[in-house]
Amino acid sequence: MAIISSKQQPQPQEPDKQPRQRKQVAKESSDENLLQPQAAIDETDNKEEGIRPQRFADYIGQKDLKDVLEIAIKAAKSRGEVLDHLLLYGPPGLGKTTMAMILASEMGVNYKITSAPALERPRDIMGLLINLKPGDIIFIDEIHRLSRMTEEILYPAMEDYRLDITVGRGSSARTRSIPLSKFTLVGATTRVGALTSPLRDRFGLIQKLRFYEVEELSQIVLRTAQLLKTDVNKDGALEIARRARGTPRIANRLLKRVRDYAEVKSTGEIDETIAAEALQLFQVDPCGLDWTDRTMLSTIVEQFNGGPVGLDTIAAATGEDTQTIEEVYEPYLMQIGYLQRTHRGRVATPAAYKHLGFKPPNEQLSLLG
Repeated sequence: MAIISSKQQPQPQEPDKQPRQRKQVAKESSDENLLQPQAAIDETDNKEEGIRPQRFADYIGQKDLKDVLEIAIKAAKSRGEVLDHLLLYGPPGLGKTTMAMILASEMGVNYKITSAPALERPRDIMGLLINLKPGDIIFIDEIHRLSRMTEEILYPAMEDYRLDITVGRGSSARTRSIPLSKFTLVGATTRVGALTSPLRDRFGLIQKLRFYEVEELSQIVLRTAQLLKTDVNKDGALEIARRARGTPRIANRLLKRVRDYAEVKSTGEIDETIAAEALQLFQVDPCGLDWTDRTMLSTIVEQFNGGPVGLDTIAAATGEDTQTIEEVYEPYLMQIGYLQRTHRGRVATPAAYKHLGFKPPNEQLSLLG
């Protein structure tokens, strides 16, 4: 029994004359909340929207991908249909989210951005799907991390544009189908092999994003500098591009750090010398390797004689987790020829030895002979 202080006596209240109406309003409010897109990120909240290109004409690089998508867009528009579902895969930072935004702009539709870890409960994906308008694009990042239940909800939604909901439990359970507006799902992943076959097969287009060339990154740096109202010449942009690991996201991040350095240590203008000095301060070498990259390679060379060495062993020795090493660091090290994957483990190449200032194994053997 609750005890009420005499200092705070409750005021008499009128009896609730409409309990049924209140329960009905509460139920409708609950149902409405159930269908709200809790995991969606509104495009206006994206801090980098001003830097991201909004049209294919402004998108630098990925020529093959742009050619494929421009054909798909023109064909869909001519038939009055929505775009086929699209799966984009490749290392992080190459422009998968930007591509989804450009697709929406070119098609003249709205888009919603979310990520698989945010879609833990069925209500999250249900709310997104029900609130989509005809032709809308929904972008799901890290789609390989979808839960099994969420993935199964997507199957009929992607294939037949319907949402299957189970009502009730046990013997009284029944399935209710809700029709959805025709939409386009754009999925992004860094591990395309981690997707289940049923999900992967429901994408009409599967495209890979490649690393960017230095000249392409230089153009991106110049474009971003113009948007940020930063004074950078071509040589300065090229110096930043060479150290950007083939990734626009890294190029833009390095540009901001070099801009800070130039404003504090110099006149604010970024040339080749200022860019090199700034990036040396931030421990980014001329090949784009940072402290972690060099630590990984030196660990393999010095502690394990160049390998082969297992991924778990490298992670333990460097203090990085295996997923970060496999998805962030290894792809670029393999692309520039500093690291090899074998069935026995990772191996440092002769090029990695030379970059770190060590003599390659074959030269060491010749000196001993």
